[in-house]
Amino acid sequence: MPPENDPLPKEQVALIRAWIDSGLRQNAGSKVEKKQGVAFTPTSMTDFDDTPPAMPEALSPLKPARTLRAFPVIAMASSPRAPLLAVGSYERVEFVNTQSQETIGAVAFPEGEPHVLRFSRSGRLLMVAGGRPVQNGVAVLFDVKTGERLAKMGDEADAIIAADLSPDERRVAIGGSGRMIKVFSTETGELLYRLVKHTDWVTAVAFSPDGKHLATADRVGNIHLWDAENGGVIRPLAEHKASVTALEWRSDSRVLASSGEDGLIVWWDVAKGWPLYTKAKAHQPKRPSGVYGEIPNGVLDLRFGPSGELVSCGRDQKVRVWSSDAEEVNVFTLPSDSENNNIKNLPLQSVLTFNGATAITGDSAGRLHSHAIKTK
Repeated sequence: MPPENDPLPKEQVALIRAWIDSGLRQNAGSKVEKKQGVAFTPTSMTDFDDTPPAMPEALSPLKPARTLRAFPVIAMASSPRAPLLAVGSYERVEFVNTQSQETIGAVAFPEGEPHVLRFSRSGRLLMVAGGRPVQNGVAVLFDVKTGERLAKMGDEADAIIAADLSPDERRVAIGGSGRMIKVFSTETGELLYRLVKHTDWVTAVAFSPDGKHLATADRVGNIHLWDAENGGVIRPLAEHKASVTALEWRSDSRVLASSGEDGLIVWWDVAKGWPLYTKAKAHQPKRPSGVYGEIPNGVLDLRFGPSGELVSCGRDQKVRVWSSDAEEVNVFTLPSDSENNNIKNLPLQSVLTFNGATAITGDSAGRLHSHAIKTK
């Protein structure tokens, strides 16, 4: 530089490098923001075995953003080690104590709508991914105890709608309307690799608990299994005929569950690549009188519990709990919204608490519903 001229003197190059390293400040008095991702240090897989589970402690008050109507619960996560629930709202994520059912803190997500929430296996981190449609998309890691932002990955042109954090906390995988999965390093923010096999929007992404596999799914029913270390193709999992709404691994990494708008829930034997169990029309609504044709029966979400049980919710307005051998053991029906002419609210997200004792559901009206699990 400049082209076709002599190079800049070494002194000027050194000055420019120092300016970049200092944070590209506009002037000497400009505030330097902390580089996201560089200072993040993953937790060892065994570091949390003897430590108390993380709970928010004295997080700063956060005023809710004003919206014209209640924000639907499109993102929710349950801590694997503590009575703690993370619930997405517009430009924020709230923490709820699942024992007292009280909101105990919140973290800001000014990037827009949280579409995916995931706790780390240690429970000390919360990944928040989302953004604003056709504007921006990012994934952010928060310290659960302090609410501090630790890392930020991605700079997408659309909201991220599928994401997950690897069990060793070293990688974040994201996907969305770009039909591509990107896997980033949480330590440096570097893009490690891309996966480009999907032909439609990526709707779900999930790392296996042992860290060996990455499962991804899309809007036309395709599911692909990858090597999480290098992005190598392992095999497709073909069963769904419509958009896959969720992917969830059992804690032993031997079984992957998937749900879809075709009404299917599939428990996959990952080693063989075949369904272990299949539930068709798992959330089939009752046909209203005088209504003909096909009734939408999609399954909207599912999550595994600590003992291999599975909770799902769907377009029949019900929450169902399935045993480890795919037998239905509990059914809960969401109440209609009496404040809005008894409009039927859809259950959009369902999780099980860390001890498997309670199922919690978030609905399209922004409300939470708690259901005590009854064992046989």
